[in-house]
Amino acid sequence: MSYVIGIDLGTSAVKLLLVSKEGEVKVEVSQSYPLQQVRSGYSEQNPADWLEQTIVGLSELVTQFKGSVDEIKGISFSGQMHGLVLLNKSNEVLRPAILWNDTRTTSQCRQLEQTIGKEDLLRITKNPALEGFTLPKLLWVKEHEPEIFEQTNVFMLPKDYLRYGLTGAIHTEYSDAGGTLLLDIEKQTWSSELLSRLGIDETICPPLVSSHAFVGHVTAQVAEATGLSPQTKVFAGGADNACGAIGAGILSEETTLVSIGTSGVVLSYEKDKETRVDGKVHFFHHAEPGAFYKMGVTLSAGYSLSWFKDTFAKEQDIEQLIREAGEREPGANGLLFTPYLTGERSPHADAAIRASFIGMSSTHTQADFVRAVLEGITFSLKDSIELFREMGTKVEKIISIGGGAKSEVWLQLQANIFNARIVKQTSEQGPGMGAAMLAAFGVGWFDSLETCAEAFLSEQSTYEPDPIQVERYAEMYPLYKDVYTQTKQLNQALTTYR
Repeated sequence: MSYVIGIDLGTSAVKLLLVSKEGEVKVEVSQSYPLQQVRSGYSEQNPADWLEQTIVGLSELVTQFKGSVDEIKGISFSGQMHGLVLLNKSNEVLRPAILWNDTRTTSQCRQLEQTIGKEDLLRITKNPALEGFTLPKLLWVKEHEPEIFEQTNVFMLPKDYLRYGLTGAIHTEYSDAGGTLLLDIEKQTWSSELLSRLGIDETICPPLVSSHAFVGHVTAQVAEATGLSPQTKVFAGGADNACGAIGAGILSEETTLVSIGTSGVVLSYEKDKETRVDGKVHFFHHAEPGAFYKMGVTLSAGYSLSWFKDTFAKEQDIEQLIREAGEREPGANGLLFTPYLTGERSPHADAAIRASFIGMSSTHTQADFVRAVLEGITFSLKDSIELFREMGTKVEKIISIGGGAKSEVWLQLQANIFNARIVKQTSEQGPGMGAAMLAAFGVGWFDSLETCAEAFLSEQSTYEPDPIQVERYAEMYPLYKDVYTQTKQLNQALTTYR
């Protein structure tokens, strides 16, 4: 038997999967680590925690595995995008990593637009200046922590730092590099134009490789700490959304991905690197060679539900809360929720906007509030789906993964709000499975990721839209969209008090 390991470095935990050549998950391990939010808009983590918990997780995985470690042929990675890790000349971490959901960099985004120009940014990177991206974070450090910036020898993305900790090799790959706002998407190189105009030395950019590239073996120290063979091959991996697309089989233009984790993502496959999205949604390299994807993002998708539970229903079971919400009528008895807890990305690139419950009355129950949260998250994802449709993408079949795929209530809700067929897969492992598939492709088990997907993935159930509820939600959707317009100025004024 032969196996590979997929490692998914998330915002709250690292998830490790041991996967057989037949695509069966044999061992699954998860290790959590803390998030540091010292003030509103700040979100950081200690990179050492990622490495420490991954080593613990690998050791546990090897302990649970009943075969020989020589049968584990390769490891690859998925990881949270955009995070900034800075290393000095001794490859020591200079400060906590600034994460994708950190929104402190609004002034740096405006600086980018003035220095580079919105049109030039879109021409080079295919993406606008947004607080979540890596480059504004780098400029923030340059402005506010100049002594740290001066010591910087290389910047890294989160999963690339983790891979460095396991191999001693420094690289990034195209699917993550596109999320830095420093990659020339069409030329597939770091943009010397941007770096020069911003006064940033190009040598701090890590070498670029393909997502399935072999980059080394685990070090002897890691092998000893985990029980892995020192001959275990390591492959570059991909950004979490690119790996989520692979793990869901989004390897053609026939299907769209909806992933509901801490954040929410709508993603569709693109072959043409010259596709224009005009900054309305993101455009990045896929982890499949030669492919791309466009993507809309809801910053606080699953996080909105976990926030509500932790704040108002801490002792209650989340599955029971969702089941009770499913018994309420569409529209939550006239209650709307907008999931802007940490600002928003698509279609509102707005770091100042915050969440709202609109229409609250004394008749509303806890189940109404949970229903409103589920509907609000799904409406926010519909914003991106409607943008895709306006661009000519046929969104008829959607693969749903993440927290939104764990509940029949939420799966049917997606079908009704999106007005599309929703598919749940037999083994829904998301980005972790995508990372394992990159390792399987890298070690040579398959001649393409598509043939790997055919072997690894299968559909479990399908949810068709209910015409009556589709009409009901079509009536509500304009009201949902109007909440942003009506609360934008209020939330901007309230930033003074945060």
